[in-house]
Amino acid sequence: MRVAFVSLFAPGHGDTPARSRTRRIAAGLAERGHDVVWLCARWWGGDHDAFEEDGIAYRSVTADPSPAAFSARLPFALRRVAPDVVHAVNTPPTPGLAATVAGTLSRTPVVVDWWRDHPADSRQRYGLLARRADAVTAPSRTTKTLVREHGAAGDDVRVVPESIDFDLVESAGVDDRFDAVYARRLDRHANVETFLLGLAELRGRDWTAAVVGDGPERARIEAAASDLRIADRVSFLGDVPLRERVELFKGTHVVAATATWETFPTDLLWALACGCVALVEYQADSSAHELVEGRRRGRLVTSPAELADEFVAVADLDRKSVERDFADYDHEAVLDRVTNLYRDLRDES
Repeated sequence: MRVAFVSLFAPGHGDTPARSRTRRIAAGLAERGHDVVWLCARWWGGDHDAFEEDGIAYRSVTADPSPAAFSARLPFALRRVAPDVVHAVNTPPTPGLAATVAGTLSRTPVVVDWWRDHPADSRQRYGLLARRADAVTAPSRTTKTLVREHGAAGDDVRVVPESIDFDLVESAGVDDRFDAVYARRLDRHANVETFLLGLAELRGRDWTAAVVGDGPERARIEAAASDLRIADRVSFLGDVPLRERVELFKGTHVVAATATWETFPTDLLWALACGCVALVEYQADSSAHELVEGRRRGRLVTSPAELADEFVAVADLDRKSVERDFADYDHEAVLDRVTNLYRDLRDES
């Protein structure tokens, strides 16, 4: 199958969770022997218009990342590629809309992967894109609801979550230094304070905790731990390589997820697969609650006091280092969902 990825920006322009997701899908398809072409604005040096890396053929549609110029040239680029399926992204929406027009003319199905809305984008164009795409994939039910609010039919939006390497979960060692862990980029949405305040409620108990991640709010968060007089029991580890992070999750009993905004809580997913019991603070702009709803080893909380209470309540649950229930989130299993969608759309076109 030949798949054309339409994304004005590629990871070479600067890595983001959305671009990493797109590249992971593209690379996974290439590893399976599919013909993968990524149409984007040029981010590499030199005067050549195309090159191949890790099985992905990158082709520049424009030299500069101008949505309007890219969209104007995209139909001709797609005609040269002649794909079986087009995989576009939602932001900026203009190139995605151009892909749907080209797809209609060539009777090629267009899938739009919708990571999140960007505040600089036009909501009107989002509405057009949501309605014109043959199918939309979203990382969570929370995002699916957002896409439906833009006008997409519910049956046209499929949840395709982020994925993990479950073989790594099973093979990694165990680092059992901590009882509780928080893991995420430490930005303005991190809300580590709920985690720290909950731990502070339990000063009289024996526990150790770790905060994994770095970011602009780290110094302020470390100061908060000091103000709460728990700095000697909370280790700020910064960015930790993936294998070491997995080893830490496998040896830690409780993971806390309290961020106020989270398109998909990938670190929480890794921790759950590693057997952690999850304490998740419900937030309207986060999908973290979706991973623990209905699960015995997950609790929803709404305040630091509730987090502290649940931390005590889950102490009787067995420690685990692997949770097989999350094997369905393995890279290969999630990629199967994508390829099955492609085939269904191709067969219908």
